[in-house]
Amino acid sequence: MSVNQDTAPSDVAAEENSPKAGRPDRTDMVGKALGLLVLLGDEPRGASAAEISRRAQLPFSTTYRLLGSLTRDGFVDYEAEGRRYHLGLRIFQLGQRVSNHHGFAGTAMPVLRRVTEQTGEATILSVRDGHHHLTVNKVDGPQMFRVTSDPGHLGSLSTTAVGKALVAFAEDSEREKLLAELPLEPLTPKSITDRDAFREEIDLVRRRGFAVMDEENETGMRAVAVPLFNDQGHAFASLATAVPVFRLSLEDLEAHVPLLQEAAAELAARLPQR
Repeated sequence: MSVNQDTAPSDVAAEENSPKAGRPDRTDMVGKALGLLVLLGDEPRGASAAEISRRAQLPFSTTYRLLGSLTRDGFVDYEAEGRRYHLGLRIFQLGQRVSNHHGFAGTAMPVLRRVTEQTGEATILSVRDGHHHLTVNKVDGPQMFRVTSDPGHLGSLSTTAVGKALVAFAEDSEREKLLAELPLEPLTPKSITDRDAFREEIDLVRRRGFAVMDEENETGMRAVAVPLFNDQGHAFASLATAVPVFRLSLEDLEAHVPLLQEAAAELAARLPQR
């Protein structure tokens, strides 16, 4: 039996009724469905069922069936004209609830706005999510040039200021594990890809108390970040100012560190420490 890859998600069900289909493992299918949501989160312009199937390494029929269920429940949107899938508003709603639960919206945003008012540049709050950093809040500066790391963005730990701060001030055993296992991806010609060099960079961050990104994650951008410490003295989040290179020198950017550290201390005292 074949499945038409261009039909709408509601049309796929025949394979489930096939004698060969058997009874699916519900727990496994939930994991696969969640995996599809994660993949769609990396596709801001959406993706076709065939593309998602290839990336997930799942049979097309399974991918299509799961996308149909996720679309029905509002977790995924289906764009009929382009035959592409996008994350749905239900995901945004849940994300906002998580943000509110952790205090990122009500508590953090006024502090980020105050920092941006004083620097005139974008302020970003991130937490660690495995081998990535997750942007949880951002306030853009009044300038025309806009930073692209929006809330929900998953970024590199090794090429960003927020990521380096999270690695440098992680619990000792976790930091050593990250230093040994973290993928060192060459996102720009300035990205650190040598493991010994990255360890030296993290040692420097620990000595200075702040991290710098100078076109390592995105050409034309630089940033400085400081950690938010929990009661054990480990970073549970990081706070950054990001600017285009034509607007601030590295020295001028680092002059914002005391302001960021003051804001980070205030946020650490207010936010739930995960």
